[in-house]
Amino acid sequence: MRFGLFGGAKTKRSLGSGDSHGYSDFIDYVVEAERLGFHSVFLVEHHFTGAGQVSASLTLLTYLAARTRTIRLGTAVVVLPWHNPVLVAEQAATLDLLSGGRLEFGVGKGYRAGEFAGFQIPMAEAAERFDEAIEIIRKAWTSEGTFSHHGKRWHFDNIVVEPEPLQRPHPPLWLAAGSPESIRRAAREGYNLLLDQLGSIDLSIERAALFRDECRRIGRDYDPAMIGLTRALQIVRTEAERVAAYETREKVIRTIGDLARGGGKPSLDDDAPLLGTPDEIIGRIRRLQEGGIENILLVDPNATIASLRLFAEHVMPVFGSHRVAAAD
Repeated sequence: MRFGLFGGAKTKRSLGSGDSHGYSDFIDYVVEAERLGFHSVFLVEHHFTGAGQVSASLTLLTYLAARTRTIRLGTAVVVLPWHNPVLVAEQAATLDLLSGGRLEFGVGKGYRAGEFAGFQIPMAEAAERFDEAIEIIRKAWTSEGTFSHHGKRWHFDNIVVEPEPLQRPHPPLWLAAGSPESIRRAAREGYNLLLDQLGSIDLSIERAALFRDECRRIGRDYDPAMIGLTRALQIVRTEAERVAAYETREKVIRTIGDLARGGGKPSLDDDAPLLGTPDEIIGRIRRLQEGGIENILLVDPNATIASLRLFAEHVMPVFGSHRVAAAD
């Protein structure tokens, strides 16, 4: 069983100082996660939210590459319709090289109308822009020597992307998907699968099975680690903490639920989050594991080192995940 992190730094616009503290705290959080045996960290890309979400994920991951040695560094996701694909290919390959081949390259077409409006890109063009961009990035990373591309949005003649990524033929590709067709597409086109934090346990297991079955149908080798399932983590010890945790969860969902794919309002019987005592959380993870899910990405709304240590001490050993003794 693998456990990783999902999300990113949380900041508050305040003449730079709040942003600085938010990023500094998050870097310490990831460094500690690596020490405790967490396998990966996947960062979001969002813009214009006013909620302090990470916007320059490749930049932050490059800094984290210098502060860490083993943790895998993922994007969840780079929204390709907003970017020049050749520049993205160069930046991502540089990160892969500097990190010693630790990049997990997650991509998506985007889903927030406000972000497309901010970039002055019609949301109706998202799919076609995504398809052309990923074609160029794959070509940039796998071509011997120079390559050319002439499409609807982008034109390049006899260019070479440098540096080459360290991982060959390229870093693992991940696709954020939720609908049956997009999940099947991920399997057919060689992506690993990123699943959201809002789907119930049964729905998540159903989606994982769909991806696995499609891989087998087309003859693609399948490994459970090819699916990354995001889950909210809120460890509680008392009933007062439980009440506070659900209040926090409702605030989070009110902020992102109407924007996120598959959004909805949480309730006290919602089984999607890993919310509860360590034993309750272990029970939910066991249900996921029995359904074939072996790679869970944790998003803690408070992102505290204390919660990481509690999870590493009380939950990870049950599933055979490596960890070290928590620091005092």
